Amino acid sequence: MSATTILNTAPLGALIRYTDHTPKPPARFTRKLAAWERSNGVGRLVKKEPPRVYATWTAPTSFTLHEGNFASDGVILVTIMRSHSAESQLTFEVAEEPKPGQVRVLLDFGGNTELLHMAESIIAAELWIAKEGYSNARLEIVSEDSDGAGGVDRAA
Repeated sequence: MSATTILNTAPLGALIRYTDHTPKPPARFTRKLAAWERSNGVGRLVKKEPPRVYATWTAPTSFTLHEGNFASDGVILVTIMRSHSAESQLTFEVAEEPKPGQVRVLLDFGGNTELLHMAESIIAAELWIAKEGYSNARLEIVSEDSDGAGGVDRAA
């Protein structure tokens, strides 16, 4: 599946697997393994962005995957996000779509929507918002329809 297909069909919150189809090197080759991991992985789709026009160039359509967090004593120190262009040569596939009943915690800004968190229920989403302090986030319940997008919005 191409990056453009992911942009057009995958819902926010889906787990996306990407690969360059090269074999994984043995763990003893740490530099080669690190380079391989930059082109082969999985992440949660958190943002889709249209092309952006700047004075000297135009950034292509892209999407961002949340690949993980590094934490210490329950405090997130580093969040790993990776953006991919619609022109990427990598192969992408939807590994898992959000399940009906899950709740997306979304933030709208600058004409775009970003997924902040996937919760198992409205109560879990509201608790997450209260803990993290996103007063302007909105909730969207994942429905049973084919694209995984929720039909119910609820302001937090």
